[in-house]
Amino acid sequence: MKQPSAPKTHSEVEIVRLAWLAIFVSVFSFLYYSRLGDVLLYGDAVAHINIARRVFDSKTPGLLQLGTVWLPLPHLLIIPFIVSKRMWESGSGGSIPSMAAFVLGVLGVFRLGRHVLSSGDVDSAAKVGGWAAAILYVANPNLIYMQTTAMGESLYLAFFVWAVVHFAEFARHTDTERANRSLTKCGLCLAAACLTRYDGWFLAGVLVVGAVLVFVRSGKESKDGAPLTSAKSRIAILRFVLIAAAGPVLWLSYNAIVYRNPLEFANGPYSAKAIEQKTATVNPAKGNLFAAGSYFMKAAELNVGEATWQGRMWLALALLGSLAAAFSERGRMGLLLWAPLPFYALSIAYGSVPIFVPTWWPFSHYNVRYGLQLLPAFAIFVPLGVGWIVKSATKISQFKVFLSRRAGAATLIAVFVLAAATYGAIWHADPICYSEAAINMRGRVALDKQLAEWIERFPKDSTLLMYLGEHAGILEQAGIPLKRDINEGNHRVWKQPADPDGLWERALADPAAYADYLVGFEGDPVLEAAEEHHLTALVEIHTTGQPSAVIFQGRTQGRNQGDAR
Repeated sequence: MKQPSAPKTHSEVEIVRLAWLAIFVSVFSFLYYSRLGDVLLYGDAVAHINIARRVFDSKTPGLLQLGTVWLPLPHLLIIPFIVSKRMWESGSGGSIPSMAAFVLGVLGVFRLGRHVLSSGDVDSAAKVGGWAAAILYVANPNLIYMQTTAMGESLYLAFFVWAVVHFAEFARHTDTERANRSLTKCGLCLAAACLTRYDGWFLAGVLVVGAVLVFVRSGKESKDGAPLTSAKSRIAILRFVLIAAAGPVLWLSYNAIVYRNPLEFANGPYSAKAIEQKTATVNPAKGNLFAAGSYFMKAAELNVGEATWQGRMWLALALLGSLAAAFSERGRMGLLLWAPLPFYALSIAYGSVPIFVPTWWPFSHYNVRYGLQLLPAFAIFVPLGVGWIVKSATKISQFKVFLSRRAGAATLIAVFVLAAATYGAIWHADPICYSEAAINMRGRVALDKQLAEWIERFPKDSTLLMYLGEHAGILEQAGIPLKRDINEGNHRVWKQPADPDGLWERALADPAAYADYLVGFEGDPVLEAAEEHHLTALVEIHTTGQPSAVIFQGRTQGRNQGDAR
């Protein structure tokens, strides 16, 4: 006779309920933004989807189509979901990994707030902290929008949070086997983070140093009687270091083998450094570490509060909670959530990663979404800060009787009120990450739409010659397979600085022999090749704030020009 399954613990029931809440928020928001046509509003989201698509849909398909600069894991995760032409065109295939990561991130924040920062067993304060942290994370309007797109913020945050969760559990466990398993899980999360965003490389370095310090300073014995500095622990530390380093080593090796330059992603022609030099982008915090940190913190504040005072209140509460955590043995591990601050301060000051915020010069929106990297820190430490205030209030005679037994409820209510007030203001004014995309991409979207309307009228067997670059979404909107286009990715990338025998180079040398139609943008090699060979221009499109675009006839010179109209 089949034995009845054991009833789920209260903790398991709460996790299931939280997972369903996160799934509901994720799916509902996706349907909302998809209906508005805003899932593909970010140019980078369009690029991510099309990089993944061209791995199998290209005149030269293969993993080399992943290119450089952007790390490969997000694209690899997107590939299975955009095999469907419909999911590619709508952008929904690129949203699925982000949405799944959003749910996992919520669960990670809940676990971090509930267990890692508790004083021992899961007490009432830990239960309140877990739910409060999860609510602040799952309800953030900017993250809700970003997780509906193919952008990498939601994915990286999930790996980031779970890496900290497992590292904190490694540092907490007195049982050698459990500690080693937690450390291995942390390493796997770090490896995934390192293949998602370069933030992960910095995080990996911090956690490797932290793991070594925990190992060296640990003199206590485990439950099985073996010291934590035993041979098993040394092997676990070595395994952790190797796993954490696997991502960066793999990417450096890939760049060295394919591009003959291990730092191609950092100093190559498509790197942020090259783009900054080419476009002469202003960086108001260049060379000033304090200013760089200030711009990043301001971006973080704008992701949790619409008004200046709201963002500052979040920051003050988070700092108060961090101070309280610093005096707790378990809470100290949570301070790792502040790792993005030094990384972005260094990147902005000495790298090529400017951030513009609308309230400071140059009063614009650029990379404001990077501020979301501190959302886990806010979600964990703001409830701790609120809890500390409530706990302090219980020492005042007027509040002692009322709050002594209701401290947890008071903390939770205060966090809910804070979230409702600040997040409500964000929804009323539009999330700043959404505004950033809408403001910066409005002209590109208009231009792409016009070109797509023209291109989708071309004969279905025609071949295009077009530099995809920032306009890969044109073919996506027109529903034209990428294998019908000859683009800058159709050559042997290891042939530096150019591949004379590559399809791309040969097509530019004699465009009418290879393509039926050419789409050239002001300043790009396709336009130069078309003008050099005196090809017939069919239409020229001008859009405010965007380079002009021209459609030329290639080897269709003998066809009726009405086919392209």
